[in-house]
Amino acid sequence: MTASNSTDQGSDSPDLGAAESAPQVVSTGPVAAKSRIETLDFIRGIAVLGILAANIVAFGQPFSAYAYPGAWIGTSGDPDGWLWIAQFVAVDGKMRGLFTLLFGAGMYLFMERAWARGDTAKLQAWRLCVLFVFGFAHFLFIWIGDILAMYAIIGLIALTCIGWNAKTQIIVGLIGYGFGAMVYSLFSFPYYVIHTSLGDAEGMERTKEGLSSAFQEAMADDKLATAFKKSGDYLGLIQHRFNEDWYSPITISFIFFLETLPLMLLGMGLYRLGFFSGGFNRRKLALWGGVSVTLGGIVSLGLAFVVKDAGFEYWASNAALMGWSPLPRLSMVLGLAALMVAFSPSWTGWLAARVRAAGRAAFTNYLGTSVVMLFVFHGWAFGLFGELTRPQLYLVTLLMCGLMLAWSKPWLDRFRYGPLEWLWRCLTYRRMFPLR
Repeated sequence: MTASNSTDQGSDSPDLGAAESAPQVVSTGPVAAKSRIETLDFIRGIAVLGILAANIVAFGQPFSAYAYPGAWIGTSGDPDGWLWIAQFVAVDGKMRGLFTLLFGAGMYLFMERAWARGDTAKLQAWRLCVLFVFGFAHFLFIWIGDILAMYAIIGLIALTCIGWNAKTQIIVGLIGYGFGAMVYSLFSFPYYVIHTSLGDAEGMERTKEGLSSAFQEAMADDKLATAFKKSGDYLGLIQHRFNEDWYSPITISFIFFLETLPLMLLGMGLYRLGFFSGGFNRRKLALWGGVSVTLGGIVSLGLAFVVKDAGFEYWASNAALMGWSPLPRLSMVLGLAALMVAFSPSWTGWLAARVRAAGRAAFTNYLGTSVVMLFVFHGWAFGLFGELTRPQLYLVTLLMCGLMLAWSKPWLDRFRYGPLEWLWRCLTYRRMFPLR
């Protein structure tokens, strides 16, 4: 989600010329406000707020309900699926895409400062290893939907590409993403077996049986996790994850590799070309961004209607989320980034300042949100898992976003870093930094 690269820009980011600075004048302390690339903070703030809207269903309902409305416990409050459609078009995958772009930009930004001090990529590699520990602990003890461990694993691979020139990073990123889109299209095969004449072909009966078994297994896994959460058996849930799902961060990294690595490379290249720091014409960015978001949104809406026509069936929903949406999602991610880069400098009011502060503390906000949701939904605390409709879950999202906006700026007015940003920095450099 990258919440994690909030420390890259939020407290360790140099100006664009840092790579040319003498090592002795480069500090490991926080960046002065006038030296910040505030657009990165703003985009990160929007992403950390928006990613909860994407994840809230998986927090408050069985994990499969994220894609498949039929897995919902109780009344969904969305009988015709229009809220599912709105989330699919506007949110799903877009916030993760923005985080991934920023993670790539943050990796290169961090290395600029490291190179200026005479450090090497080993420091970044160690930093990513620390991030993996955070992510795996998040996955094991708090929420199974963690993305930090995946960012750490794939980030280590992206680190080998950090010396490429910017245009190479962008070209390889685009080609890699396109190749990934073709690979991900294979996830739509079950849809064609179930919903088209392909399923009537000779030999497809066994395939249908296999798909039916896979569906039943997914529902059984959800039922088991639901029992742990509703009963309040937290230790039983952790033991189950450790025994049965410990490898999930590696599996997720493999599945999303062809999306995540290309986006990291695009983030690196765009950062180096000045995309995030005013190096592009704002009017053209706004025009291009608006067109890109509109086109991606129209295609995504068409895909959502295909799912609606299929009755929001399990394999149709998964085909839309995994198999058909990568290309329109890329269009929307890049378009949203362009729009925010274009308009961020003119958004200077009190709300924009709080969004930027939420972005500076995005690592803390991302993990902190998961902790709050743990208390809200698990049976040993407030016990609202499986109890809320979709509109009510969105209300929880709004309240949590309000909390992130409320605490981030006052904290950063008094302290140099967000709490977890500070901890990650101390572990990265293996020494204590003053928090104030």
